[in-house]
Amino acid sequence: MKTTFIGAAHEVTGSCTYIEACGKRFLVDFGMEQGFDSFENEQIPTSPGKIDFVLLTHAHIDHSGLLPLLYAGGFSGGIHCTEASCNLCGIMLRDSAHIQEFEAEWRNRKGRRKGQEEIEPLYTMEDAEGAAKRFVPHKYGEICEISEGIKVRFSDAGHLLGSASIEIWLEENGVSRKIVFSGDIGNTDQPLIRDPQYLDSADYVVMESTYGTRYHDRPTDYAAALAEIIQTAFDRGGNVVIPAFAVGRTQELLYFIRHIKDEGLVKGHGDFPVYVDSPLAIEATGIFNKNKDSCFDEEAMKFVSQGKNPITFSGLHLTTTSDESRAINFDSAPKVIISASGMCEAGRIKHHLKHNLWRKECTVLFVGYQAANTLGRSLCEGASKVRLFGEEITVKAEIKILPGISGHADLGGLDRWISHIKEPDKVFVVHGEDAVSEAFTRHLREDFGLDAYCPYSGAELDMVTGEFVNAEPKLIVKKPKPSTAYQRLSAALERLSAVVQSSKGLTNKELGKMTDTINNLCSKWEQ
Repeated sequence: MKTTFIGAAHEVTGSCTYIEACGKRFLVDFGMEQGFDSFENEQIPTSPGKIDFVLLTHAHIDHSGLLPLLYAGGFSGGIHCTEASCNLCGIMLRDSAHIQEFEAEWRNRKGRRKGQEEIEPLYTMEDAEGAAKRFVPHKYGEICEISEGIKVRFSDAGHLLGSASIEIWLEENGVSRKIVFSGDIGNTDQPLIRDPQYLDSADYVVMESTYGTRYHDRPTDYAAALAEIIQTAFDRGGNVVIPAFAVGRTQELLYFIRHIKDEGLVKGHGDFPVYVDSPLAIEATGIFNKNKDSCFDEEAMKFVSQGKNPITFSGLHLTTTSDESRAINFDSAPKVIISASGMCEAGRIKHHLKHNLWRKECTVLFVGYQAANTLGRSLCEGASKVRLFGEEITVKAEIKILPGISGHADLGGLDRWISHIKEPDKVFVVHGEDAVSEAFTRHLREDFGLDAYCPYSGAELDMVTGEFVNAEPKLIVKKPKPSTAYQRLSAALERLSAVVQSSKGLTNKELGKMTDTINNLCSKWEQ
């Protein structure tokens, strides 16, 4: 039984853990890194075609976003998660593929004028659709036997519709171990979704630490605080632009804006328009409604029981086409614009920032976590100028941060979650910025008396002995992230290596033909 930490080690994004047990190889999450890559991750120590299955905590791209790349490399196993996560990933992975293809095409169009080489998208729509067919849905609370000796249970993590903590029971050669993955632990009293469920036992715990040194400064009345920001911008004649994750945060904002409109908290601007400019967010809102019975909290269900939709209202405009999106910024009336992505790294939000950042009457409102080295973080930290689509934009708009509906538990929430697990043998801290994950690890040691570690990518745990295989996990040197084209080439090399290794049983004629094909390919690219 062996666990290898791959992604989100001393970083917030790119979650991935590799496990070998009971004759199987599997992953817990396979997420995309977002923002600058501070540490280089080790490669998964086997080819994609030899991964038997994936366990997925939730649908956010930093946990699921590389599953199409896994599929493109030859993965053919099941991707196990909750029913709602299956639904969300079906749209989110296709949306991610669209962004990959669109940005590659846009860069190539620009690059051709300069004689630059063509780049390829990290993966394609075909890869995303192939991965989507591998999903296997599970209900919360049911213990499922994935394979002989391997059982799992998904419990509501309260972070996103369908998010889960995963309990994994392993039994091999008379040895039993239980490892728990927290996934992203949710904040309490969030709109729409339920509070996180707590687990009571584990031998090993792998837990997130995104807010491992901070407490949320939540306003007493979030709707009133949001209404005040909207009122101020509208009175100046400006827009309120809100970068928001299409899945989760957008729906929560709609819930609060419905309350603002119902109570008339914004004065003098009538039934003000609200634009959700994200096809993904529009589809996701439908999935929220579809999964309301299994995921909505008691307060949201009160609306449903009264025949009301808690996330729609008069004045709401859902824009899907590019023409509709462009038209928003040619309308001079004050408005709220909610658009993805939440960290301003991709998507239509960048166009809205281009049209509004330079206007001093406008407000750009951040309502969620901004990872290091993202455009969103730069704006929050006071950048006076930013670069968008090759153009330098002066920042004159008011930049506001409204905490309180973070999808992540703060330090107090993390403490409550881990305190419910009785005497785990070891706790491994992941999914946090370098300094934060280290500080939270010390906190668990000093204040909880836990045997806690903050592993770097590549660290291996022997789950039988409880010891690290490499007792001194090496610090990965910080370096720029390789190009997506090179990542695809590396994946192709791994796939070719796996094909060669599995060819021993072929005839001499077949082996000779394969050798000639490979040599011809090498000769072509050596020229």
